[in-house]
Formats: sequence, structure tokens, C-alpha cells
Amino acid sequence: MNSGYIRQIRERVLAAEDGSVFAASDFADIADTATVRQCLKRLVDAGTLRRVINGIFEKPRYSALLKEYVTAEPDAVAKALARSYHWSIAPGGNTALNLLGLSAQVTAVWSYISDGPYKSYEWNSTKLEFKHRTNKELSALSYMTRLVVQALKTLGRTNITPEIIEKLSDKLSDADKAAMLKEAAESTDWVYDTIRQICGGNREA
Repeated sequence: MNSGYIRQIRERVLAAEDGSVFAASDFADIADTATVRQCLKRLVDAGTLRRVINGIFEKPRYSALLKEYVTAEPDAVAKALARSYHWSIAPGGNTALNLLGLSAQVTAVWSYISDGPYKSYEWNSTKLEFKHRTNKELSALSYMTRLVVQALKTLGRTNITPEIIEKLSDKLSDADKAAMLKEAAESTDWVYDTIRQICGGNREA
């Protein structure tokens, strides 16, 4: 194996924040798949990376508070799997609410909708679940738009309060809002009406 490949992959890993999650495909610009996998195995053996599940790796993150290395963030693992398999995904149900700070409930299963097949993955005490949806619900939307749309659908029209609208408005950047207003135009009327309010628009008549 060319040691230059290991060096390049190691440099990229070390430049990333602790806790970053990688798929083997993230290094496709450096070497072919078989070579990348060999390099990643060596980095796991050296302690530079930890294997989360097959094909997904984490740069270990140490918690000074807990005085131990902590497990990979489920959402980061889900995104790495999506990159690896070329899926479009969006958090669904309580997972969407949790990621947007609309629920403090600890979810037992991290649930996502995906244009890929039905799949589930487990490591330690964490479970990821991907549920198939049609591509049109995902491919034309940015990740944040997908996330907000799914959160609103989970809450339901009658549970959208001014406080929720304000909280989401504060959380989104101007760029997120501009993209959302454009991308979500084909959503259900009440969902898009709510997005207009979140983004500073007026309620439609």
C-alpha cells in the first residue's frame, strides 16, 4: 500500500473536529475503495479512528465532564450513511423535533425518511431507522428544509404555537429562510403557510 494514501487520509481526519464521522466514500478522491478501507483499518488500529458500524468511522471525542470517550452522534452517523449510499434523508418524527430543540424527550430510535431502502442499524444502545419515501419528498429540498417540514408534520397543524414559530425563526439563518421559502412552495398549504410565518412572511388569505 502506498503510504502516501494513509498520510493524506490521516491528515484529513486530524484536521476535522473531534467527534467527526466519516464514511469510506469521503476519501474517494484520495484512493480507490479497497485502498481506502485498508487505510482506515490501519487508522483504527492506531487509535486515530474508531469503527462505529460497517463502513462508518468516528474521530474519537473525549468528554472532560464524563472523563471518557463518548459515542458517535446518531445524526452524524445517519448523514455519513446517506453520503455513503447516495441517499437523500430527513429526520422524521420525534427525531426531527429533538434536533430542532422542540422536544427534550430522549428518543430510543433515531428515525429518518429516505429515498433509499428500509434499513436499520444498531451500535451500543443506539438505533437508526430509515423509512422509504418517494424521491419527490426529498431530492428538491435542502437538509434544513426537509428537517423543518418533517417537524411541522410531526407536530400537526393544531399544535403549531407562536412560541414554536418564534423558536424556529430564531434557529434558522437568513440563508436557511430564503431557501425554505423557495423550496417548500409545493408543500401542503398549512405547512407552507407556517413556513412563511417562520421566515417572516405574512399568513396567506
